[in-house]
Amino acid sequence: MFLYLSKLLPLFFYPLGLACVFLLFSLVMLWKRPRIAAMAIALALTILLVSGNAWVSHSLVRSLEWQNLPRAEIPSSEAIVVLGGATKSATPPRPGVDLNEAGDRVIYAAQLYRQKKAPIIILSGGRIDWRGSGSPESGDMATILTSIGIPTEAIVQEPDSLNTHENAVNVQKILAARGIRRVLLVTSAMHMPRSLLIFKRQGIDAIPAPTDFLVSQGEMQELASTPKAAILNFFPDSGNLEQFTSAVKEYIGTVVYRLRGWL
Repeated sequence: MFLYLSKLLPLFFYPLGLACVFLLFSLVMLWKRPRIAAMAIALALTILLVSGNAWVSHSLVRSLEWQNLPRAEIPSSEAIVVLGGATKSATPPRPGVDLNEAGDRVIYAAQLYRQKKAPIIILSGGRIDWRGSGSPESGDMATILTSIGIPTEAIVQEPDSLNTHENAVNVQKILAARGIRRVLLVTSAMHMPRSLLIFKRQGIDAIPAPTDFLVSQGEMQELASTPKAAILNFFPDSGNLEQFTSAVKEYIGTVVYRLRGWL
């Protein structure tokens, strides 16, 4: 039940959900309290305008992603741990497993392995039942890795975790069984701050190896590269809204996990 509520309740605090709540409220109040309805509509519009413009969304994303910038030299470790959320199952009409927006983490793990940064890759991620059938995310990631030449014997799967806390708890059991103390933690840059705190709470010596950066130095500079760009970036865009929502999700997740004592 906690898992389901943790996915459902935050939807009403994300920009699109919150705007919909205000719009529904305005419909209810429209005939009896038109002024209150107008205020609710104005709030909904403000939320979408603010969260959908590049200046705000890029800044919020950067506040998370740039906490753990890539090191000039990635140190060697005993294992590479990759968190799930990077694949789409091989359900029709897909011809096979697909990588999603966060799929960079799977490719990056393969690159680190080929650079001999660690002898094994631990893939952590199950499959939430209401998000479709198919193999667990760990299995999907393993399919991608073996298809690009990573040997099967170098891959360890953890197919049971359904959130980041479970990722850390279940991976810690694997590490303890193998006597592994130090790992490279691979996940999306925006997800890294919360993931790193959770893994360290489990006593894991995790070195951040972030990837999938949504905001770069060049993209921040482009915001005001010309007067036209500066003006255009104030207008709402669905991509900016999605990035803003992802960042809000991480901040809400951090608060919830801290209240539960997982950080």
